[in-house]
Amino acid sequence: MKFMSFNLMPYRHLPMDFPQKHRSVWVDIPGELFDPVKGHALYNEYMDQLEYAAELGFDGICVNEHHANGYGLMPSPNIIAGSLARRTRDAAIVVLGNSVALYNPPVRIAEEFAMIDCISGGRLVAGFPVGTSMDTNYAYGEVPTTLREKYYEGVRLILEAWKRNDVFAFNGEFTQMRYVNCWPKPIQRPHPPVWIPGGGSVETWDYCADNGFLYSYLSFSGYKRAKVFMDGFWETLDRKGLPRNPYQAGFVQFVAVADSDQQAADLYGAHAEWFFNKT
Repeated sequence: MKFMSFNLMPYRHLPMDFPQKHRSVWVDIPGELFDPVKGHALYNEYMDQLEYAAELGFDGICVNEHHANGYGLMPSPNIIAGSLARRTRDAAIVVLGNSVALYNPPVRIAEEFAMIDCISGGRLVAGFPVGTSMDTNYAYGEVPTTLREKYYEGVRLILEAWKRNDVFAFNGEFTQMRYVNCWPKPIQRPHPPVWIPGGGSVETWDYCADNGFLYSYLSFSGYKRAKVFMDGFWETLDRKGLPRNPYQAGFVQFVAVADSDQQAADLYGAHAEWFFNKT
């Protein structure tokens, strides 16, 4: 088992009456509530925390992508990951991840991830989430009915760009490129480990099983509900005649720290309610 430290980088300076005055922390959160000076302090504090986690011996430090969001201040996690790659030595740089369907062309992800892998000396973990509706459909205007197919095609292009050393053409449904030539290439060959975060879509089990990707369940409501989904992934591997590789599954669990068990439970419960009901 390996342990990672995951920082969503939330904006901690929302007014106390925010839940009463605003319907969501996502998509339509008022821009005037963001103070860039406080944002400067937060970004540096959160990066210090992740660097400290690496010093303490965590196996990896994790960042992710969200948009129009006070819950996570990383519309470009690659910027944070690039800095962490330079300022750490041993911990994996886990970008969990880039929302593939939002990039045009997706080969941009292949290039930036390759840069991070080179800067870090081969420590990148490449995360490819389908993405939440708040980010993909609302904030970025992607069409819901074609989002997953666009995502599959984008991941296929990224992997091919990493593996191949020749210049090739790509003629997909959503992306057409006469010249695909990913410079630089990642250190890890044929490509960095691929992790797919999932929030409950059963299609993701088959996708991870068929491609040898790690399935990482994002637990927002406790381990009992999460166990149902993790069991579903293992059963998918069984059905396909694949081994239950313990390193093919990950589990992201929020941890609330407070002065008492009750305060921690209240904090965690408020977070889960906000995430599911306010978005």
